[in-house]
Amino acid sequence: MTPKQLLEEADALRESLIASRRYLHTHAETGFDLTDTLAYVKKELADMGYEPALCGKSGLVALAGGKKKGPVFLIRGDMDALPIREQAEIDFPSTNGCMHACGHDLHTAMVLGAARLLKQHEDEIQGTVKLMFQPAEEIFEGARDMIRAGLLKNPDVDAALMIHVIAGMPYTPGTIIVSAPGISAPAADYFTITVHGKGCHGSMPGTGIDPLNAAAHILIALQGIHARELAVEDRAVLTIGTMNAGTAPNVIPDTVTMEGSLRTFDEQTRAFIKERMVQISEGTAASFRATATVSFGSGCPALENDRQLCLCAESYLRELLGKEKALSATQYPMKASGSEDFAYVSQKVPSVMLAMAAGQQEKGYCYPQHHPMVTFDEEILTGGSAAYAYVAMQWLAGHSRVTGE
Repeated sequence: MTPKQLLEEADALRESLIASRRYLHTHAETGFDLTDTLAYVKKELADMGYEPALCGKSGLVALAGGKKKGPVFLIRGDMDALPIREQAEIDFPSTNGCMHACGHDLHTAMVLGAARLLKQHEDEIQGTVKLMFQPAEEIFEGARDMIRAGLLKNPDVDAALMIHVIAGMPYTPGTIIVSAPGISAPAADYFTITVHGKGCHGSMPGTGIDPLNAAAHILIALQGIHARELAVEDRAVLTIGTMNAGTAPNVIPDTVTMEGSLRTFDEQTRAFIKERMVQISEGTAASFRATATVSFGSGCPALENDRQLCLCAESYLRELLGKEKALSATQYPMKASGSEDFAYVSQKVPSVMLAMAAGQQEKGYCYPQHHPMVTFDEEILTGGSAAYAYVAMQWLAGHSRVTGE
C-alpha cells in the first residue's frame, strides 16, 4: 500500500463519509446517552465485517488485523455532542437541543472511514489496530470509563493516536499539526462553590447574612491566585461560569451556588490552586459571617505526548500528505487551552494528539468550537480517515520486530 493509493481509496469513500458525518450530526447526543449514535456506529462496523464489542457504559471497541503477530495500535474517535441548540445555517441541523459543536461527529466518521480502509488492507496489518469509539469526552468521563472496562487490555495496547478537528485555523483544510512532545492539553477540573448565609427580607439586611455579598468577594478573590500566587511560567485558567441564587428581587437568599472550571498544565500547580481555592472560599465567606464549601467533580489530567511517537507520526504524515500539510507544533505552535480526556489514555500508553485544520475564517468558517454557529469543512474527512489508517499501519510495520515478528 502506497500513500497515493490510500488517499485514492479514501477519496472513493467521500460520499459515505459525508453521509455518516451528517447522520451523526443530526442525531447529536450527549454524555453516555448515545442510543442512536451507538446503534449507527455498531451497525456500520458490523456491515464492514467487524465484531464491535461494548466497552464500559456506552463505548465500542473493534479490532482490525491480528492476522500477523505484532503490537497493538489504538485510534480514538469520540462520539458525544454538547447540550447546545444549533444556530448554524446548514442543510442538516440537529433539532433536538444538542449539537456537535466540537466536531466529534467528524472524528467518529473519520474513524469509521479508517475502519473501511483498514479492512481493505487487513492482510497487510503487521499487528492489530484497536478502534476506540468513545462517549462522554465533553464531561471528561468516557475514556476513564472505557479504560476501567478493559479498553487497553485483550489485546494490550502499545501506542495510541487521536485527531481533533479545529475550526477557524489559518491553514489549508486537512492540514495536520502534530503535537510537540510533552503536554498539549491541560488538566481540567470542574468545581462547585456553595455559599451559605441566612435569608431575610431585602429591606432588613441586618437580620440576615447575605451569601451573595460573600460569593461576589470570593469570585474576585479567586482571581488573585493567578495574579499574585503563581510564577509567570505556571500557566492556569480559573473560570467561574455560573452564579445562581434567589427567586425574588426583594429577598436575600439563604444560598448561592457558583460553578466553574480550572485548567492547569502540571499536577503541582493543579494541587496548589485547588488547595488555595478551598482556603480562599472558606476564609472569605467567614469574614462575612457566611460559610462556603468547595467540591470538585469530573475532570482529567494533562495530555502527555510521547516524544518518539510524535516523531513517527510527523514522518508518516509527511509521507502521506506532504510537508505542506503535515506540520509540527514545534515549528507551528498552537494557542489552545482546551482539555481532552484522551489524557487518561496518554497516562497509560505512549500517545500522540493531532490537530486537524477544519475550516479557514476567510472562507466563512468564522466561529470557534462550542459556539452554536460553528461549522466545519467536510473536505477534511477523506484525509483524516487516511491519516488514522496510515499512521496506525506504518507504526505497526515499524515496530513489529520489537514483539518478535
